[in-house]
Amino acid sequence: MPMPVRQSLRVGAYILAQRLRRRERFPLLVELEPLFACNLKCAGCGKIQHPAGVLKQRMPVEQAVAAVEECGAPMVSIAGGEPLMHPQIGEMVEELVARRKYVFLCTNALLIPRKIERFTPSPYFAWAVHIDGLRERHDASVCKEGVFDEAVAAVRECRRRGFRVTTNTTFFAGDSPRTVIEVLDFLNDELCVDQMMISPGYAYEKAPDQDCFLGVRQTRELFRAAFAGGNRKRWRFNHSPLFLDFLEGKADFPCTAWAIPSYSVFGWQRPCYLMADGYAQSYRELVEETDWSSYGRGRDPRCANCMAHCGYEPTAVFATLGSLRESLRALRGA
Repeated sequence: MPMPVRQSLRVGAYILAQRLRRRERFPLLVELEPLFACNLKCAGCGKIQHPAGVLKQRMPVEQAVAAVEECGAPMVSIAGGEPLMHPQIGEMVEELVARRKYVFLCTNALLIPRKIERFTPSPYFAWAVHIDGLRERHDASVCKEGVFDEAVAAVRECRRRGFRVTTNTTFFAGDSPRTVIEVLDFLNDELCVDQMMISPGYAYEKAPDQDCFLGVRQTRELFRAAFAGGNRKRWRFNHSPLFLDFLEGKADFPCTAWAIPSYSVFGWQRPCYLMADGYAQSYRELVEETDWSSYGRGRDPRCANCMAHCGYEPTAVFATLGSLRESLRALRGA
């Protein structure tokens, strides 16, 4: 299933406008990190390894909104860390929604019961709850028992209150086609979330567990097997068909990290959400002064096994809109 029609039209019109202005590089979605602190210590995460002083920082709402407006992206993914730990997260979302930005609030869901009253259902807002497997698999991934059950209960409450709910599932070396199918069946058929996002884990240099990450060949084999038998067509993905082709190895694309830039308490991160080669003070500086030709598979060894959606989904979107056949396919959700 493709993204909602209103959102699809808005994003498509935005991309067309950038093309007509002959802009070579422009943002599609901003990864906004208003803090790095988190209430979990996941083994595959490299975001919580900052010094204590950095983990205490909270980005002011005005700064977050100004960064999003500066770059002009129509969509925002608020991540972290755990963004619900930010004392002004409700106000931040409210300000972005008021500007008609499509906002996805990425969360492990543990704080939703305490913070849900700060949010209002809107076509421009969706929870993006991280669920990395069924109970045993998910709790092992986040290194804490009971998190899966709390996340599931929070998703049910959000849906009961009329919120749009998406999920974000990261797969690692310990996963198999069976575990992929089990969790996506559960999210799609039992929890009935609106849409699902998936991604192979990126090998964060500072992640405590360096043996959990998938290589390119493993990723393609995993998703090719999991998508077989009609599963891919019936699951409600928040991805373009071409990105799913990419995960299966049916298509290959260059990375367009500039299309999903990351903005944090440090500034605009070079070159992407997953790697930190310095920071720019403006999106324009990020785009114009970063040597993009030095990144990607075959160019930078850190990119060798990366197939994350933050680098390759925008490439697939651009390829989709550049082809009538692929555009019609995306509308059908094929």
